[in-house]
This record gives sequence, C-alpha cells and structure tokens, in this order.
Amino acid sequence: MTPRVAIIGGGISGLSTAYYLHKAGIPSTIIESRPRLGGVIETITVEGCTLEAGPDSFLSVKPAAMELIRELGLADQVIGSNDHLRKTYVWKGGRLVALPDGLMMMVPTRILPLVTTGLLSWSTKFRMGFELLRAPQPRPGDESVAEFVEEHYGAEAVDYLAEPLLSGIYGGNPRELSVTSVLPRFVELANQYGSLTRGVLAERAKAAQRSNGAAQAAPLFRTLKGGLGQMTGAVQQAMAGSVEVETARAQCVERTASGYRIRLESGWLECDHVVVACEAHSAASLLAPVDARLAELLGMVPYSSSMTVAVGFDTADFRTVPDGFGFLVPRKERNRLVACTWVGTKFSHRVPDGKLVARCFLGGRDDASILEESDEAVTASVIEELRRIAGVTAAPRFVRIFRWPRSMAQYSVGHPQRLAEIEARSGALAGLSLAGNAYQGIGIPDCIRMGKAAAAKIAAPAVN
Repeated sequence: MTPRVAIIGGGISGLSTAYYLHKAGIPSTIIESRPRLGGVIETITVEGCTLEAGPDSFLSVKPAAMELIRELGLADQVIGSNDHLRKTYVWKGGRLVALPDGLMMMVPTRILPLVTTGLLSWSTKFRMGFELLRAPQPRPGDESVAEFVEEHYGAEAVDYLAEPLLSGIYGGNPRELSVTSVLPRFVELANQYGSLTRGVLAERAKAAQRSNGAAQAAPLFRTLKGGLGQMTGAVQQAMAGSVEVETARAQCVERTASGYRIRLESGWLECDHVVVACEAHSAASLLAPVDARLAELLGMVPYSSSMTVAVGFDTADFRTVPDGFGFLVPRKERNRLVACTWVGTKFSHRVPDGKLVARCFLGGRDDASILEESDEAVTASVIEELRRIAGVTAAPRFVRIFRWPRSMAQYSVGHPQRLAEIEARSGALAGLSLAGNAYQGIGIPDCIRMGKAAAAKIAAPAVN
C-alpha cells in the first residue's frame, strides 16, 4: 500500500524530500504557508541582472546539490565562481585591506602574504607563525569558535578573520557558535597535529598527491546561469502531478492510531508519515503534542535574521570598477553593513555589460531590528555605507530589498549534544522525519541531502 506522506515546509529541504519520494513512486503533499515554494531560494531579474533574494551559490565540495542538478538535466547550466578574480577585502581602520593570499578560512598557509598584510598586527603575525610549533592538546567537549581560534591565533584573528568570515555565512557570533559543529574538520586536524596550520598544510599535501595534477581544481562555489530559482523550478516541474501543494500554515501535529494528523485552518490532514522540513522554532510548536522534550530541544536552536539588498548601477558612473569579489565589515568596525559582494565579478552571466550590482548583507544576530526599518531607511543606510567604504558615489538605477526573519539556524555551543538527543527522540517516533538547516549543515547541499535521506527512510518500507 502506498504511504500517505505530508511534508511541512516547501523550502529546498521539503522540495528535495518530495522530489526523491516522487522518484520512488510515492506521492506527497507539501504544506507551505508562503504563496510560493523554494523557501529562501528566490531568483528575480531586474534590467537584465539576475538577483538572488537568498543564497547565491553552493559549495562545490558537497555533492548533493550537483547530484540533484544533474538528475534535473541542468548540468549544462552550472557555472563556477570566477576564482581567478577572487580577492576579498576587510574594512579596518577606515580603509579596505585585502585578506592575505593563502588563507583557508582563518588559517594561514603562506608565509609572505601573512608577513606583508596590513590586516594584522606584528604580535598576531608572530603568534600565527609560532602556532606551527604547537603540540596536540585534545580538549574534551565543545567550545566556541572564538575560543578555538583565539587559542591558536589570538584575539585579533577572531575579530578580523573568524568573525567577519562567519558573519557572512551564518549571520552569527563566533563567541556563540560551536566549533565542533561549524568547523569540525579544523577540530580534527588540531587534535591530530596540534598546530592547525600544520594540519591544513598536511591535508593539502595529501590532496595534491592523490590528484597528481590530473584534474583541475573545482571552483569554490557553483550556481546556475539563471539563478538557483532554476533548480527549485525544475524540481517542481519534474514532480508535477504526483505532489499536491497545500498553501496553508500547519498549526500542530498529533499522533493517530495509523500515523499522524496535521491541523490546518481548513481541517485535519491525515497521513502515515510526516516530514517536518520547516525552521526548528516552527517545528517546536508543531511537535509539542507529539513529544514535549523533542519540542523543547527544537526550540533551543537559535536563529538569526538577515537581509539582502541588491543595488544596481551603471558602470559608466564609476571612475574605477571595484576590485575583487567584495568586502567584509568586522563587528568591531560595523555600522549596519555586514558584507558586500560585487555580483558580476564573482559570477559570469549574472550582470550584463554596462551594469554593476552590489549584493549587500545586513542583519544577523546583532542587528535583527533592521528588518523592521522602512525600505527608504535601509536604502539610505546602504548607499551611505557603500560611499564611505567602497567610494561609490554613483546614483543607483535600482534597489531591491529582501527580508528573511529568523531564517538561519545557529549552531551554538552544545549543538552536537542537542542534535544527538533530537535525532534519538525523532528516530524513536515511527513515521516522523526532520529536515532543514537546523541539524547537520546550513548549506543548500546539506538541506538536499537531508531531504533525500528522509525520502529514502519512507521509501524503504514501501519497497519492502
């Protein structure tokens, strides 16, 4: 008998679940409160410029996104980041200073760029150099990213490397984020080698030996020519006919003799399996009638709010086109702007000749209130900071603002222990699966992987 499956949440996690169920011949119902599917993935076009409202790409090293894209027949639409142009600046002391070459996140792997950079003081440079002599000192339990980085490289490396880099990814504070969850490979290398720098260099040497120069390195980021909305659109098209979409807000989930029922405004929806693929804070209220402790744990996952602002210009209005991928603004130097990407430099096919687009990031754990401000106030703030930091004096052709309240999960200290209990309790509830960015990774490939795993869990008994 074909199981009845309900998926709460129509973002990429829920869509991936529905897609892989469709491939297994199992229909499903997606319950989504927004008038469209895709979650934070949304692509629009303005004056020929491809604008991403949410994420603009995914990491090449994680395979799930490319696997899905190939299955959808979109492999010929994939483009990589222009890594030969990749240079990122950090705002410090009233000027933009380039991140030194050879950094892997905040780990230095080349001596000369580290010695010559104006981003760090000599005391920090010496500390980073002597870190190579560090012996293994395994530390039990979890700690914050800031504690981990400061232990290896000092406080300045936290303030001007770790904090701005992670703010652009998580919108979070490294003093709150779990190093075991956010930088697990770095923890493993530090435990093995003592020196994090020595561990990264050893791993790079092994990778070079394995490849033996045979294959060209993949770009750091990948995306689609027409934007990531191509992928979510293709998913919906591929499973048309086997997936029903209920545009409604789920109010609660309850156990029944045969499975579960979900309360909607229009009544109850009965199902054998339910996949909760929404934010953990929403999942907490939904699942309270099913398992109070599970709901409590889900409610403990913090979230940050974010905003992206796309500002379009004519390049003729610039004396000099901005250099590199963009810039980061550390918390110690920050007003409202967290980071800015020059879209046409990072990716080809996104911005036509004669145009320039600045993709600006605001909000995060420290400035969620900006989402409540008017478009006019936000625009004025962004334009002023682009002028002050990047010297942009041109009048914008267009501005588009996208608000994402409580959308980015924060893996705070203790997340591995919370996750273990969440997985144990949810795993003990037959017919219930969780998916989304609150658990095993915040990126698009992570969410696709979890959606695929949820579908496989449902499909296995159906096949047997």
